[in-house]
Amino acid sequence: MTSLASRRQTPLPTAHQRMQMPLEQPDDSRGHIEQENSRLRRLGIDTGDEHVVFLQSDSPICSSEGFIARSRVELHVADRRLVATLEVVHGDLLAVDEAGLSESAWRALAPKPNERAYFSHAPTVESLAFVRRKIYGHELDSAQFQAVVSDIAGRRYSGIELAAFIAACANGRLSEPEVGYLTQAMVASGSRLHWPGAVIVDKHCVGGLPGNRTTPIVVSIATALGLVMPKTSSRAITSPAGTADTMEMLAPVDIGIEAMRRVVERTGGCIIWGGSVNFSPADDVLIRIERALGVDGEGQLVASVLSKKIAAGSTHVVIDIPVGPTAKVRSQQEADSLSALIQRVGSRLGLQVRTVLSDGRAPVGRGIGPALEAHDVMAVLARDKTAPADLRERSLLLAAQVIELAGLATLPIDAMAMARNTLDSGKALTQFLAICEAQGGLRTPGVAAFQHPVTTSLEGRVTCIDNRRLAQAAKLAGAPHSPLAGLTLDASLGSRVSKDQPLFTLHAQTQGELAYALEFVSRHPNIVEVGTP
Repeated sequence: MTSLASRRQTPLPTAHQRMQMPLEQPDDSRGHIEQENSRLRRLGIDTGDEHVVFLQSDSPICSSEGFIARSRVELHVADRRLVATLEVVHGDLLAVDEAGLSESAWRALAPKPNERAYFSHAPTVESLAFVRRKIYGHELDSAQFQAVVSDIAGRRYSGIELAAFIAACANGRLSEPEVGYLTQAMVASGSRLHWPGAVIVDKHCVGGLPGNRTTPIVVSIATALGLVMPKTSSRAITSPAGTADTMEMLAPVDIGIEAMRRVVERTGGCIIWGGSVNFSPADDVLIRIERALGVDGEGQLVASVLSKKIAAGSTHVVIDIPVGPTAKVRSQQEADSLSALIQRVGSRLGLQVRTVLSDGRAPVGRGIGPALEAHDVMAVLARDKTAPADLRERSLLLAAQVIELAGLATLPIDAMAMARNTLDSGKALTQFLAICEAQGGLRTPGVAAFQHPVTTSLEGRVTCIDNRRLAQAAKLAGAPHSPLAGLTLDASLGSRVSKDQPLFTLHAQTQGELAYALEFVSRHPNIVEVGTP
């Protein structure tokens, strides 16, 4: 008989070691349920990115394992494992021998016909000790951040545990070295690309400004001049459209890492959805919780942005920071602090980073929403006389910054001339069409079926535009999940308007969504504020 003392000499495997151990078949002696008691069923329930499994309240699995609602469980299907959150179902939705899967869990497990699942408690997540350490105000080192981020990327944290980590790191609680460690850990959590050549450029905007869709134009100008720009972009987090949402109106963006390589090798650049290439996957998990909390801490923002640039193989990055009272960055002091942190952490990690503080007092362009922003992008590239001048000029400014940072020009005036000539000559449009073709073919954005102008009862000058409420109106109209929805601005900041003139026009794909947005607008009549003489 083995004594207690002798048993203690053999340490238990860590959670990470357990995940690497060969899969063992369960047996009743360990409290597991026979495979036939856990038939898999796709329920068609969308839980976002969270993996959820549903069991009937009378399921023998719950009683034998002691599972309750919100338990973290590990599913075993053949040689595959998945950690998920358990939800308990009352009623007759599921039989006692069935396990229902959410859409994300079903996609992750990809069960074959007649495959069965069996359950165990999820492995202990040892890196939570470091999260608790951070909650109490202690600094973490590189190895500790690596452990936390590895478990986040492996979906081993619950939503509550993710929220705890985010809160512990928010509001200036990350030191500059910690931001660097978090960035490096995020890079290590996913794929990473390397390209030939010493200069690989990129551009990013920290967000908070509706309609600021400069990326497709900047990529087209930069790559037309021979620069390499493998641009990955996000979908909307809290906005009516992300760059990937807008670009998807013009070409496929969910193309995978090998297709991305081919596009860049063929054209010098791409504009794709970052989620399709597994860059910094831990960041994608954290963003889902940040969106729900409405928290976007400075240190985590920097780590998010820089990790994806490094993972994409970039060496020279221009970062646009719009500053305005209703933008994400609201004051000059905030902008200066963020700019300095981005540059210092970027330098620490071997990136050449240039920040640009831009005007964030009002939206850019006329369209807000995926298709409407795509129409603006095409108008600028096609040199249409009706193209929004502010989107054109901001795109040229940022393209010039990329050109100068990459060393194609030594003076700002020369860089701007190169950018303007590339756009005005039609070379940027030709390049953009080539990128679209390489990504799967050019698409034509549609137009929403329902439109309604919002007019002013005053005569005067537009003195203020509330970016946040304008974006909210576009989202209530259906953007971005209804890609043709959103709004178009009919009056710009500083322009004169007459009584009954439209200030903006709501676009919706259904009458219900249009009514929803109009109700919000009626409660906030000064989204576009008109000052009288």
